[in-house]
Amino acid sequence: MTASLKQNLTENKMTLIVSLPENRFDLARAAIQTGVDAVKLHVNVNHRASGNMFKSVESYVEIFRSIRDEFSGPLGIVPGGSFGDIKQSEMEQLIALGFNFYSIYAHDKPSWMLGLDKIEKTFAISSDYSLETIGNVKHLGVTALEASIIRGEEYGSPLTFKDVLAYNWLVQHVDVPVLVPSQRKLVPSDIPLLAKAGVKAVMLGAIVIGHTEESIQHAIISFRNAIDSL
Repeated sequence: MTASLKQNLTENKMTLIVSLPENRFDLARAAIQTGVDAVKLHVNVNHRASGNMFKSVESYVEIFRSIRDEFSGPLGIVPGGSFGDIKQSEMEQLIALGFNFYSIYAHDKPSWMLGLDKIEKTFAISSDYSLETIGNVKHLGVTALEASIIRGEEYGSPLTFKDVLAYNWLVQHVDVPVLVPSQRKLVPSDIPLLAKAGVKAVMLGAIVIGHTEESIQHAIISFRNAIDSL
């Protein structure tokens, strides 16, 4: 039985998610073997942080099947980099391949995606959003909020207390768990402070985990230890 993202976010003090820089089985296996709780992949995206261009679902069917066979935890997908990239036929294909949740910016998310009943729904907000406009969303069928609120030109810089205050504000004003992606170059010593702010998951991407099996394993082990010490 595959654990759901919601179950992880409810039961864990903090959930460790990896956002892979490439859709590769060896990278996914490296993350899975070193203790991630959830894995996120991408299609139809020109990905800023990793520098990679992700192709259509059809290009990765066998890889996705292999990863699903290897991993019993939540498997997530970013189904496109813009509103026009999202295809209903591909979403149905991704659900059939065993994906448990999707993640996409709210402004890129077609309304019909909220009606998909076999996949959990998260959404991201960017630095362009006014935090004050984000309120309770659970009744809309949303599982979690991804706080992708760091400006693009600041990617890769260290976490600041201003960031923590913003995450803390969201936690206090939104009725679903808040996930923090590694737009900043998060380090394991950031984990206790993020936990105190109420953050329920960190999503480690290329800025923190790099692009190799070795760098992924090294990063995940260190963050796993920090989370398990909470």
